Amino acid sequence: MKIAFAILAYLFGSFPSGYLFFRASEKKDIRDFGSHATGATNVLRLKGWKYALPVAFVDILKGFLPAFLALKIFGDPNLAVICASLAVLGHCFPIYIGFRGGKGVATAAGAMFSVALLPALLSLAVFIGTVALTRFVSLGSILAALAFPLFMLLLKMPAEIIVLSLPILLIILIRHAENIQSLIGGMERKFGQKGKIER
Repeated sequence: MKIAFAILAYLFGSFPSGYLFFRASEKKDIRDFGSHATGATNVLRLKGWKYALPVAFVDILKGFLPAFLALKIFGDPNLAVICASLAVLGHCFPIYIGFRGGKGVATAAGAMFSVALLPALLSLAVFIGTVALTRFVSLGSILAALAFPLFMLLLKMPAEIIVLSLPILLIILIRHAENIQSLIGGMERKFGQKGKIER
């Protein structure tokens, strides 16, 4: 039963909300534009807040619900964290659209809030502060992901929960590899910069 639920967490996380919203509006594949990701940040860059907000909401829910339900149904914190990681994996590598999805940030945020509320709030503060100071969403995402296990460690959460949450950090870093290179090279786009859609 738990294995089946974990598989469902991945399948739920794979729901390509940004891809579908963009496809419905533009009849195009969002992965051909902007950052080539399906997440809310790329939707915002290409289509604005009207489209980005519902995408962000769905993506956050994709991370939150599997972990939350794992806790409610099975009462198993370890399973909840595993399901959270699988949901993030699904968002980044969705089975429905050829395993090319988003960067995992919003889905990871939802997952973090479900499994460790206070560390998630502190990580959110890191994200907001970094973006406010630098206007780099990618940098804020990376630093928030790095901070999350550190905050759990400082708050003396169970070691197995911390270890099981590390795949979320690893997925975020892998999906932001190009952003890290762009940041180092001074080529990263700042928050608010618009992308173009070829007609």
